[in-house]
Amino acid sequence: MPFDGLFTHAMVHELQKLVSGRVGRISQPFPNEVIVTIRAQRHNYPLLLSAHPSYARIQISDMPFKNPPVPTNFTMTLRKYLEGAKLTKVEQLENDRVVYLSFETRNELGDRLPLLLSIEIMGRYSNVILINQTQNVIIDTIKHIGPDQNRFRTLLPNATYNKPPKQKRLNPFEDNSAYYSDLVKEFPNREVLATQLSKAYQGIAKEHALYLAEQLHLHAKDPVSGWQNTLQQTVNPVPSLVGDKKIFFTFLAYSDEVTKKTFSTLSELLDVFYRDKATSDRVQQQGSQLIHVIKNNLQKNRKKLQKLKKELDSTAKADQYRIKGELLTTYLFKIERGMTAIELPNYYDADKLVKISLSNQLTPSQNAQKYFKKYQKLKNAVSFLNQQIKLTQSEIDYLEELQTQIELAEPQDLPDIKIELQQQGYLKAQKRTKHGKARKEKISQPTTYFSSDNTKIAVGKNNLQNDRLTLKTAHKDYIWLHAKNIPGSHVIVYSNDPSQQTLLEAANLAAYFSKSRTSATVPVDYVQVKKIRKPNGARPGFVIYEGQKTLFVTPQRQLVDSLKNN
Repeated sequence: MPFDGLFTHAMVHELQKLVSGRVGRISQPFPNEVIVTIRAQRHNYPLLLSAHPSYARIQISDMPFKNPPVPTNFTMTLRKYLEGAKLTKVEQLENDRVVYLSFETRNELGDRLPLLLSIEIMGRYSNVILINQTQNVIIDTIKHIGPDQNRFRTLLPNATYNKPPKQKRLNPFEDNSAYYSDLVKEFPNREVLATQLSKAYQGIAKEHALYLAEQLHLHAKDPVSGWQNTLQQTVNPVPSLVGDKKIFFTFLAYSDEVTKKTFSTLSELLDVFYRDKATSDRVQQQGSQLIHVIKNNLQKNRKKLQKLKKELDSTAKADQYRIKGELLTTYLFKIERGMTAIELPNYYDADKLVKISLSNQLTPSQNAQKYFKKYQKLKNAVSFLNQQIKLTQSEIDYLEELQTQIELAEPQDLPDIKIELQQQGYLKAQKRTKHGKARKEKISQPTTYFSSDNTKIAVGKNNLQNDRLTLKTAHKDYIWLHAKNIPGSHVIVYSNDPSQQTLLEAANLAAYFSKSRTSATVPVDYVQVKKIRKPNGARPGFVIYEGQKTLFVTPQRQLVDSLKNN
């Protein structure tokens, strides 16, 4: 997605509505991302400032975030200096991916204190920097960059602030020389012209350069107006998203006929574009320990299951040992001590001769008993192995369910899964407080949705939520749904007689929050809560039920979003 200088220019224009607003809450839900809530035009705008190496950006975000229990030092610094401050200006550094937010506040003595918050969107070099404008000194940064990392530009508290190195390229919005006119004449090929435009001008990514090149060729007789009219689109963009692959499509309209979804703001588009990408990345980062524990235990149990099945296959010879023992007992008179083998007629198989190995150190009777002991040992092993296979398979099913829950999880769901792993002995229990008591962790709430006829629907996102939702919270006459025979969420419809439309929408939620999310058709069981029960000693999230009916649905992300917005 080209979050280049042109896109930054459009975003800065969109953020002008925040000017004159005041800073309210400040939080840092993730290590590289800050939310600064600005109250402007009688509305609270959560402004996301991201220095993520892959998803760096600035936008107004409506995505839900959960604050960490302990604020970071950077958060505390921002709160100290910016809470209550007035936003006076939002501007871009030339056409670079750098946005400056100017604030006015007062220090402890009541003197005016102008502050600058710099958001640098530069891949792995992205940063958020708070600057004292009077002294041009850095107060703090979300990422500290010492002289050992960058000797030309140190980004540390109390260091002098230096702007990012200036690019030796033209600002497309301030090019009075109309250099692009010469490039149009020199390069008639669209792709080559696009490459030259990217080299000559600041902040123009390949996708936008191609469109600019196309427009310049279309307006070859008057390239100046073609250039200016195209750049003017960054002031009033029509944000769009193209196709299922989510190829980013901003304010520039390609000539190709494509299916696209449009949005009212760039920020709204970014929320949709980054929702799955950023959430998945955060879950992978924050849940790396949980993912590692589950993966290792799955591998261990799968190997154990293979070994148990192999041992069970070997017990198929048990009956052969019993038959040989009985034959030796029947024809004991034919056996002499010192023999190493004998052939005897098998009366279980039409008197066919069977060769039986003997130990010359044992009596005939002891040889027969040896075969009976082998038979009894294998017979006992079958019972034990079947029991162990059942337990191991149950363990694998449970771990696969946890794995699915992490795949479907949002960052705020991870603490519950961690608590469950501690309770089940996969992770060390939490440290005790000074008084010797374990700190009681609070389980998060299930996600709430509303059907098209305004019926409440709750969805558990992990086993602890599922257990509490189904077994403690839901009324006995409510309707419970779950994807059939696969790991997934418990879904409760808060009604004893929901409409068919509500049932289908709830089934869609159950299918979407299951391992079969990407399947074309998913069977979903539904039944009253009173018919659900949990066996003694069962794992979290495991229940059994009877008398269910089944719906078949196709999981739809758009429907899930609409039910949440309801």
